[in-house]
Amino acid sequence: MNIRIGIINVSDPGKAIVATLNEYIKGDWEKEYAVIPDEQNLIEEAMIDMADRKKCCLIITSGGTGPAKRDVTPEATTSVCNKMLPGFGELMRAKSLTYVPTAILSRQTAGIRNQTLIVNLPGKPKAIRQCLDAVFPAVPYCIDLLEGPFIECNDEVIKVFRPAT
Repeated sequence: MNIRIGIINVSDPGKAIVATLNEYIKGDWEKEYAVIPDEQNLIEEAMIDMADRKKCCLIITSGGTGPAKRDVTPEATTSVCNKMLPGFGELMRAKSLTYVPTAILSRQTAGIRNQTLIVNLPGKPKAIRQCLDAVFPAVPYCIDLLEGPFIECNDEVIKVFRPAT
């Protein structure tokens, strides 16, 4: 089964997610990449396309998670998901608070659309890495539970957790 991961940058294009995943994931993986303006319907359409048609097991967004009027990525995620996973946002905010007090303004979240995990990250490259380092150890196992592809990671870079079988 191919590992296909969708990456959606809201407003500001950046390659921090791709660079980080290249360090984390052993072996080949395919990326679906899109830069979308801060418009909820367009973000939702991109998520639906990547999850339902392009069969991405994971979609990672960056940007649009702040309190400004134009920041609508969490609303788009909530709209397209069947289940929400609030622990992702809680952990990312807790991690970010060790660096900046304004992390409490961030509204990162995560959810599941059918067999796809969707994770919202902040938009700054440094914050993207900090948040991915915090939550990615749980991502491969979540994808296992969704019957997605087995993601093997580079243990020297990121230690993922899977319960003993």
